[in-house]
Amino acid sequence: MLKTAAIVGVTSALWAAGQHGLSLCGFLIPKLSGLHLAVLAAGVYLTTGGVHTLWLVYHTLPRDLKAGIRFLKVKAKLKLALFHNLTVPKVFMENVRKNPNKVAFIYEGQEWTFTQVDEYSNRIGNFMIEQGFKHGDSIALYMYNRPEYVCTWLGCAKVGIVPALINFNLQNVSLVHSIKVADCKAVICGIELQASIKEVLEELNLPVFISGCGNTAPVIKGTTNLDPLLCASNPTPPHQIDSVKPNDRLIYIYTSGTTGLPKAAVIKHIRFMFFVTATHYMLGLSEDEIIYNPLPLYHTAGGMVGIGQVLLFNNTAVIRQKFSVSQYWVEAKKYGCTVGQYVGEICRYLLSAPPKPEDTQHKVRVMFGNGVRQQIWEQFTSRFNMPRIAEFYGATEGIANIVNLEGKPGSCGFLSLLFPDAVRCYLIKVDEETGEPVRDANGLCIKCKPGEPGEFVGIIKRSDPLRDFQGYADKKATQKKLVENVLRKGDIAFKSGDILVQDEFGYMYFKDRTGDTFRWRGENVSSTEVEGIVSKIADHKDAVVYGVEVPGCEGRAGMAAIVDPNNELDIKEFSEGIKKPLPVYARPLFLRLISEIDVTGTFKLKKLALQKEGFNPSLVRGNLYYLDNKLGQYVELTPELYSQIEGGKAGL
Repeated sequence: MLKTAAIVGVTSALWAAGQHGLSLCGFLIPKLSGLHLAVLAAGVYLTTGGVHTLWLVYHTLPRDLKAGIRFLKVKAKLKLALFHNLTVPKVFMENVRKNPNKVAFIYEGQEWTFTQVDEYSNRIGNFMIEQGFKHGDSIALYMYNRPEYVCTWLGCAKVGIVPALINFNLQNVSLVHSIKVADCKAVICGIELQASIKEVLEELNLPVFISGCGNTAPVIKGTTNLDPLLCASNPTPPHQIDSVKPNDRLIYIYTSGTTGLPKAAVIKHIRFMFFVTATHYMLGLSEDEIIYNPLPLYHTAGGMVGIGQVLLFNNTAVIRQKFSVSQYWVEAKKYGCTVGQYVGEICRYLLSAPPKPEDTQHKVRVMFGNGVRQQIWEQFTSRFNMPRIAEFYGATEGIANIVNLEGKPGSCGFLSLLFPDAVRCYLIKVDEETGEPVRDANGLCIKCKPGEPGEFVGIIKRSDPLRDFQGYADKKATQKKLVENVLRKGDIAFKSGDILVQDEFGYMYFKDRTGDTFRWRGENVSSTEVEGIVSKIADHKDAVVYGVEVPGCEGRAGMAAIVDPNNELDIKEFSEGIKKPLPVYARPLFLRLISEIDVTGTFKLKKLALQKEGFNPSLVRGNLYYLDNKLGQYVELTPELYSQIEGGKAGL
């Protein structure tokens, strides 16, 4: 009976494909008679695994066909871009010609048309050339979200100058490193961030242009007011735009995978177009969408995938300086938004807010982003009348990218089980403690079976712009993300650093980070680099940093264990010392003072056991402290405070 049902199922699926002559992974399924389809289905059954394969076909072929067809559209779009030598600015300028008066950005009640964005970016490009900057130079863009942010990097891109999009939370050491690692020749700083630049001005020793001052002089001596210079700059397209190619560098986006010392990921024009085009087609978006995008524009999700819909597909985007829980649905309703963006924490924040009428009065029909927990997925879609959450997975710099087309609760995407090599991404087994790949007798990596957690990797193909890992500005950092001899001798793959698990239908679920990185407040935190800072502040005592789960919170909070057998650490002094070198999300939320830490044979500090012990004061030996952000210092973690944290009453 089961076999019969399976054959009927696959026959139905193949019949639907055959009637329309669909193309899948480059192969045309011709129109076939019912008899031919029945024979074909029987052949599939006899030669490819029997009931189990037919069961998979029945459950997953329609999904795979839809994804395959949409991905073919993505590839066709990108091939045309390469053939016609198109870049992001060129595609944008074509859209300006089509829709000169259409609104591109809405910001705090202001409307910027495509023409206004084009003219401002032209002024930027011409100004940079006048200042002597040339094709291939990089400049640091350090600014809060606003339309000028996009116009500035777009203008630089028109003349081949590469903007480094600096996280506006960074200060001091991290800020200086981010600017220097991209070899920036100048800084364009927003008026609101002058104080942070002032602290590092001497160390940078670079020209600094302040944006947003109007006719008022900047408060920092030795810097230049950008605004009047732009007013005098030429608003027509710079002629250098024709010298920029699709495989040239467009921008640097910093991965937060090394919080203390961020890595500048290289984003070329063609890669930007891939991310944006894939999102547009795979999600089934149209040119009429109005996108609510309150995310940081220095990150991939907000600044590339979201803003790219405006630049490449004529969409309108609502942006704001910072995300606001209270204004999300109010503004989405006000501006008639049809698409919303998020990161996992945003969805949790929205769900924890008091109900209000706007929760269901909006027109948003799909939200896309990454990080929604399975536990709140259906509650979120129900409360906010959200037809579909389109969760996607993909590192800024990586080539292991997947998407959840159908709103499967908790899933960050899928891989086809029927066509496992259609997308050259896989889950491989890794050692739980070291994070290194587990290999078979031939020295090759071992693919995970459904239900087995593993690291997500993508096979690199240098001749394919969609599968080529372009790395970071730092070559050493690039090398660390590669693994060799994955499925066959000589191949190379990009390591995502994420542990995922796959279900019986190929849907993937995020599980954890590998090695020395954990995710907190939507940012990846490098425990190794935070350890160095913690140890320095603690007078060079041994210290380990790791992530611990906090009930009701996305990701893992940082916890530092410091060897302090004689109780010498001054907690108040440590609390003050941790503020300057680390952004808020990277500061350990919990502190544990212990007498010793186990050491491996190669003198590496062990942290896995400490991580498993967590922060329960009733179970953990040693003094425990909690970072009270309201007080700005660490306080003793008592059983009462622990109960508040466990019960979600500590304000996290």
